[in-house]
Amino acid sequence: MKRNRLSQYRIMWVFVLFDLPTETKKDRKIYADFRKNLQLDGFTMFQFSIYLRHCMSMENANVHIKRVKRFLPEKGHVGILCITDKQFGVMELYYGKQLEEKKTGAQQLELF
Repeated sequence: MKRNRLSQYRIMWVFVLFDLPTETKKDRKIYADFRKNLQLDGFTMFQFSIYLRHCMSMENANVHIKRVKRFLPEKGHVGILCITDKQFGVMELYYGKQLEEKKTGAQQLELF
């Protein structure tokens, strides 16, 4: 029996980066709906216009990427980026000039 072990190279993080217009009331509603849909699909705010989601594999990440593509707004810019847990783990996070102590990817997510 082959075991499917968790691997830092198999586990993925999906980032959704966006810049949407907010000039009109309608624009702000579209912006809020987009953020709400991200949250309903399990994304967590990393920064104001950057949301991320932990996925157990690239196949699972592709499911969530397809969902995001289904509710993309008509206007604005949206980027989707996938990185491995290993890559996420070497990210340096700063709060002001203070370097946050080293944490694993899952522990970093808890900060947000």
